[in-house]
Amino acid sequence: MPGFRLQTVPYHHPDAAALTAMAQQFYTDIYGSPDTAPVADTEFAAPLGHFMVGYLDEEPVTMGGWRFSDVELARATRPAELKRMFVRADVRRLGLAIRTLQALEDSARTAGADWLILEAGLPQVAALAFYRAAGYVDIPKFGYYAGYPNSVSLGRSLAHVRKTSR
Repeated sequence: MPGFRLQTVPYHHPDAAALTAMAQQFYTDIYGSPDTAPVADTEFAAPLGHFMVGYLDEEPVTMGGWRFSDVELARATRPAELKRMFVRADVRRLGLAIRTLQALEDSARTAGADWLILEAGLPQVAALAFYRAAGYVDIPKFGYYAGYPNSVSLGRSLAHVRKTSR
């Protein structure tokens, strides 16, 4: 999409903070409370992780990051967890989510990750459909929300994911 670019930023960057506030409001709307899973700024700093904000016509509209994980997954030797993937509601369905996800997959693979895993919840119907359409499959529940009945864990091998151009 013309006018769209992704930029690596620290998780505490003001644009990331503004998008995080929007994401937290979305979670409050669908779950009744914000996401309480602990996330530290340093988890997204290289070499342990990566965080990006996507800009459309210089306005921050998407974000996402990954951090290496110690989750044991039978098919993975070095998984990374996708966190804080979010697209502003007014620009959804423009293809920005897939471009953001592909850039995060590229970054994680380049850093040595062999799988990208994530947690979501059943109320996140559109997100679950998006990830499944992108090739993510159900994996055993893990992480902060593993004990919640509405929790869904998905993952995708990065071994055969082709590098994309941004």
